[in-house]
Amino acid sequence: MKKSILLVVNLLILTTLVAQKPSLTKAYNCFYDKDYDKAKEQIDLCAADEKLSAKAQTWLYKGNIEFLLANREYSEKQKNESYQIRYPNAPEEAFDAFEKAIAINPKVEALDMMSAQEALKQLYPYLLVRGADQLIAKDFTGAKTTLAKGIKSYEMDTPQYPMNGDLYYYYAYALESLGETSEMMKYYQKALDDGSQNSYVFAKLIEHYKEAKDKKSIENTLKLAKEKNPNDMSVRLLEIDYAYWSDDSVKAVSLVDQIDPQSLKTADEMVNVANFYIKEKRYEAADRLLTRANAMSPNNFVILYNLGVCTYSFSEYYFNRQNQLALQQASNDDIQTAKNLSEKYLAEAANYFEQARKLEPKDVNLLNTLRAIYVRQQSPKADEIDALIKQLEN
Repeated sequence: MKKSILLVVNLLILTTLVAQKPSLTKAYNCFYDKDYDKAKEQIDLCAADEKLSAKAQTWLYKGNIEFLLANREYSEKQKNESYQIRYPNAPEEAFDAFEKAIAINPKVEALDMMSAQEALKQLYPYLLVRGADQLIAKDFTGAKTTLAKGIKSYEMDTPQYPMNGDLYYYYAYALESLGETSEMMKYYQKALDDGSQNSYVFAKLIEHYKEAKDKKSIENTLKLAKEKNPNDMSVRLLEIDYAYWSDDSVKAVSLVDQIDPQSLKTADEMVNVANFYIKEKRYEAADRLLTRANAMSPNNFVILYNLGVCTYSFSEYYFNRQNQLALQQASNDDIQTAKNLSEKYLAEAANYFEQARKLEPKDVNLLNTLRAIYVRQQSPKADEIDALIKQLEN
């Protein structure tokens, strides 16, 4: 009985091994039958086989199979956002397979399959989507590799589907995220040249030209941005920022005044406009915007810090008002009211700065401001903050 069981087990193992033997014919038949999942299983066996991996035909088959898997996956994703991609690496594997096929035999062909040269030119939309997904997942190294392949595919011929700069933008963003800034600006420029209307692209280019003090290029870029995005708030903010940067405060204030605060939709827009208000010491207008922004985006260091700046300015105003009233020998009630408001806003400022401190505990400017507040409040926290500052300075 024991021998019979062993014999059956050995036969099952042998059958499995025979079934798993790599076969280009099986891979092609599955492809022809449009069973791309099984086709992938078969072709991956062939690609892992020492002899078959040396054949251009193997890689041509694999490239076509991966290409159609990618097409199927992303088509399903377009129909249903909740669809889970089963073969996320299919676009890259297709690209690599076609390149291997060409390297072994540039003229390799197969019935009902795309040639490697033609297929490579059509892969860029899938590589773009894959690269964007990797960026969302913060896999910047993977995104850089994927998008570089996408750019190579895109530039092989006049693209059938223009990407309007997206490939170059995402690639530049991947480089920026990896700290590889030497090539970054080249690809932001290529994004613009390819028709990008992305306000971030304009912002990065203008930032670069500001560092180079290249006013002419800034003005040309702003002009183009306004032509492409005439109603984009981000572009209007770039124009205001440039006016301040070029010391044209009259124009800057005029442009700021043209913005209706109620038209601002995002926390970032509100923060940027509030920053302009703060430049002009219009703290009440800034405070109103920052309060809205804080409701939309809590635990944001910049918002909390600037709310602290605004409320601290209110405290200073009423502190000075209290002193003026005392010199004018005004009523005690008026003096006390000013004193109470000064202390109220000072406490609010301390609260905002403490919230911001939790997010950036080593910000020395923030700590210096907090120390000044606690000294005014005659709080023992002043010594604690002073010790922290000395520790950071050492």
